[in-house]
Order: sequence, then structure tokens, then C-alpha cells
Amino acid sequence: MSMNNLHPQLVAVTQRIEARSAPTRRAYLQQIAAADPVTPRSKLSCGNLAHAVAAVPNADKLKLVEWTAGNLGIVTAYNDMLSAHQPFVYYPDVIKAAAREVGGTAQVAGGVPAMCDGVTQGQAGMELSLFSRDVIAMSAGIALSHNVFDAAVFLGVCDKIVPGLVIAAASFGHLPCIFLPAGPMVSGLANDAKSKVRQQYAEGKIGRDELLQCEMQSYHGVGTCTFYGTANSNQMLMEFMGLQLPGSSFVNPGTPLREALTVAGAQRALAMTAQGQDYTPAAHILSVQAFVNGIVGLNATGGSTNLLLHLVAMARAAGIVICPEDFADLSAITPLMARVYPNGVADVNHFHAAGGLQFVIGELLAAGLLHEEVATVAGKGLHHYTQEAYLAADGTVAWRDGASISHDDTVLRPVAQAFQLSGGVVRLVGNLGDAVIKVSAVKPEKYLIEAPAKVFHDQAAVKAAFEAGELEGDFVCVVRFQGPKANGMPELHGLTPILGLLQDRGQSVALVTDGRMSGASGKVPAAIHVSPEAMDGGALAKVRDGDVIRLDAHHGHLEVLAQDFTEREAATADLSMNATGCGRDLFDVFRTHVSAAASGASALFSDTARV
Repeated sequence: MSMNNLHPQLVAVTQRIEARSAPTRRAYLQQIAAADPVTPRSKLSCGNLAHAVAAVPNADKLKLVEWTAGNLGIVTAYNDMLSAHQPFVYYPDVIKAAAREVGGTAQVAGGVPAMCDGVTQGQAGMELSLFSRDVIAMSAGIALSHNVFDAAVFLGVCDKIVPGLVIAAASFGHLPCIFLPAGPMVSGLANDAKSKVRQQYAEGKIGRDELLQCEMQSYHGVGTCTFYGTANSNQMLMEFMGLQLPGSSFVNPGTPLREALTVAGAQRALAMTAQGQDYTPAAHILSVQAFVNGIVGLNATGGSTNLLLHLVAMARAAGIVICPEDFADLSAITPLMARVYPNGVADVNHFHAAGGLQFVIGELLAAGLLHEEVATVAGKGLHHYTQEAYLAADGTVAWRDGASISHDDTVLRPVAQAFQLSGGVVRLVGNLGDAVIKVSAVKPEKYLIEAPAKVFHDQAAVKAAFEAGELEGDFVCVVRFQGPKANGMPELHGLTPILGLLQDRGQSVALVTDGRMSGASGKVPAAIHVSPEAMDGGALAKVRDGDVIRLDAHHGHLEVLAQDFTEREAATADLSMNATGCGRDLFDVFRTHVSAAASGASALFSDTARV
């Protein structure tokens, strides 16, 4: 699609990002150009190389030492405690065999940590979660630093793992890369039934045994959770940005098609090396246009708010500076095409069956809302991602035209009949700072909330107030000192059942926080990622119980209606309990050096990146 056929606001935002990023992008591309992708192993001494191939089977050793074939570096997030990453146990052997079939080699370069927000939700470990993204990037960097690889194969799915791996891919941008996902678990207990049980537990109508039974029926096998949280939003993003094969996101683990996609991905990675037929370094894929496409995909599908942080950090690793207004302006022109839990009742398996990402991408391309002329792992042009994967008669993967119509318009709709005219993300600004709200599942009558504040310093205090019957009437729940500098910016997922229950009772409620809510953001209006955070001089620290707060998602306002607000002394909080226990003492350097949420909440890139 030519530039003339693109939506003018898409063009304007793209050009704005390019202009803003010109100095850092130029420096990044110069750095990448200085790296030599052709024969990295030629720079190694004989002793270096001997160490690198000492444990390699003899059939591969000769190829490696003579540099006659491309060598894939596998970076894996495998562990067998987390369902999303357990399937990766088999992938290295499959990848090595696939590489040998086409004359290449592959080695496991290293592993990266993979923690699960579902396990750490409401626990001390959650305060390490966001920072694990930067640790993953650095761990992957260590794996690839041996300089014996011609391309990187990344095995990761969930919350912080994919963004961390993308940051590493950008750092090693002279190398081609490809992401090979594991897919979602098959559908279990319906999401609306799960939500009802959680709410009954919050009301005290059922006990822990009943709740545990419900949760285990929902999360019951290998693969990602099936709701549209950060893990599955990551998979969407990798297709919209052209970093994994078309149609590969939501194929269930352990199926013949899943394995065929893994084989094809490994062989495609070899073809993209400097020794292959189609050299495609990661730096060429990670363009401004690719990141704009990713933001459009996030809005069109109602994806996780965590990606508002991660996209900024990923882009910064590639020398691209994305700001909150970019998300808001793209959201304003992007129709919401999908209803997947928590923005609907369907799960990602239903979404995939209804036409999935291939339908969404095809519709958005036709509407001029995506950049077609981008580099991808499937070849030049995003049109490749309108193709769905299927298993051919010989057991290999093949591609055909994806769905041209939705197979279930309660889950997936075309642009012309979208669920909403604009995407799910709205930027909020005012005397409380800069924040975002995801309105995909919020009813329009809840877009404007004006009510007195009830102020808390952690979600446990909110739960205690609820149990004591203190959350009566209309109110705005302010939970502060939850930002990255304060305690690592944990998700406040545990507030969803409580606030949802109060809203169902007829109360007007909203949440305002410098913490995160993730892909679990639902029907309660929630102004999240408030920046600057309370710990960093943010106005949120000046809010008092009873202050009237106005949250207006129609016009993008977030403010305290008090004349003396700006002159007040800021409150302080005892954060000593956030410093130790469950490894938190090891992450003090991250809390000390982390950038603001609006700048990606990363210790790797400073706030000065925003110009």
C-alpha cells in the first residue's frame, strides 16, 4: 500500500516519531552497520572456537569450525513450572534437526528467566516482575555475546519475556532473529464463569476450596493462559511487527502444526542469515513503521496495558522514541475489532477460530491503518500476515489466504462494523500527571467519574477496607507508591473483583494508581501508570481522603478538584518492607535507576531519551 493510501493520522504519527527519534535512530543504525554479520566466528581465536564447539556433535563440528553453514543461537525461556514455557523443552532438538536438514547448525546459546505474574500476583515476588524484563534482555545479551551465531532464535511467550527478548534482538540488530511461540492451552472453564466465581469469593459466598477448583479448571494444561492478557498480547504484537511466522501465535502446543511451524521457523532463520538467500537483520525489521503497526494492533484487539510500557522500552533499544501521545493518537483512529476476555467472554482459541489475527491485519491493511511496506521474517510486506498457517499433506506447514469474513461477530468484527470506532487506550492528563486508561470493556456511561478519593498505599489496605465495610458510596480508589521507583510497579490485579463487585452494586467507582493493571484491566475505569509516580515527586502524593477527583475518558482528563492542591505537602510512605525478602534486595539498583512509566519503566534507558 502506498503512503498516499494510508490514513493521514497514521502518517502524521509515524513522521512525528521519525523526527523525534532521528538522532538516536541514526546512532543506533550506525552501531549496527559497524557490526560484521557475515562471518562472526572468523573473529575468534582457535582457542575461542575450540571452547565453542567442544561439546558439539561431530556431524556439526566441522561445519562450525569451517564456517560453511549458518549457526542458530537458541535463547530459551524454558522451565517446567510455568505452563506457557514448558513446551519449549522439546524445541531445541526440533530446531537442531531442522537446521541439519538444510545444512545448518544450531546451539542453545543460553536461558533467560521466566516468571509468571499469575503465580506472583499479590505476592512479594510481583515486585521483581517488571524488572525481570531488563534482566531477560541482559541475559539474552550474555547468551549471544559469544559471537558464534549467525541468527538468534528466541523461545519465549509471556509477560516480560518477549519484550526483554526484543530488547536483546535490537541490541544484536545486525543478526537476524525469529520468535517461535508455544501457543495457548486448550480452552478450559469459560472466562465469564471464572469471573463470577472470583466475585463470589470476594463477597464471601464461597470458600477457598471452591475458588481453587475454579482456577485449576481454568489453568489446566500446557500453553499460555487463554485470556487476552499480556502473554497473548505479546503474540499478537510479534505478528503485527513481523517477528514470527504468520498464523503461528495461537496454535495449541503439542499439535503437528505447532511442530511444523517450529521446523519452518528454524529453517527460515537460516535463510535470513548473511550466508543465506535473504539476509534480514533484526534492525531492519525493528523500524518505526513496525512499532506503529504494533501499537495499531494493540488498539484494534484491546490488548494488555503492559505493552504501553514494553513498546516504549523495546523501541528505545532500537533508537526509536515513543511517547504517550503516540498511543493516544493512534488509538483515536483505530477501531476495536475484537472482544476477547476480559474485554468480552471469548478466549484466544475462539478468537483464532473466528478468523484471528489474519482477519484483523487484512482489514486494517485495506483501511489504510497499517504500514504494508515493512520487512518481516516472512519476507517483504505485511500482507504475508493475512495468510493463515495449515498442515500440508506431507506434514509441513503451508499458508493460504486467511478468513475474509468473521466466523463469529460476537468475537471479531470487520472495520466497518467494529465494536468501537476507536481503540481501547486513552491518554489522561491533568494536575495528577500523565496516565492511561483502557476502555475496551468499560461502558460509555462509566467514562466519566467524579467522586471523592479514598487513599491507600497498597492493595492489601484496600482489601482490608472492603472487608471492614468501609468502601461505601461513590469513590475513586487511589492506590499510590506502587510505581517502579517505589516497589517495582506490581500489578494490582487483586483489586479487580472488589471494585467490580462494588460497581455491580450500583456504586460509581474508579481506580487511580501509579501501579499496573495489565491485561486484566476490565469494566472498572482505571487510570494507571500515573507519572510522575508518588515516589518520584508526583502529584499523586498530594491527594487526601475526600478530595474530589475527576476522571474523564471522553476528553482525556485526570484531575483533583481542590484549589490548594498544588501547594500541599506531599505525603510519604514507609517503603522499608519493599526493600528485602523474596529477592527484592537484589533489585535495589533497578528501583534506584529506573525511568518513569511514560519512558518505559526501564533501568536500561534513561528518561533523557524523551526529546
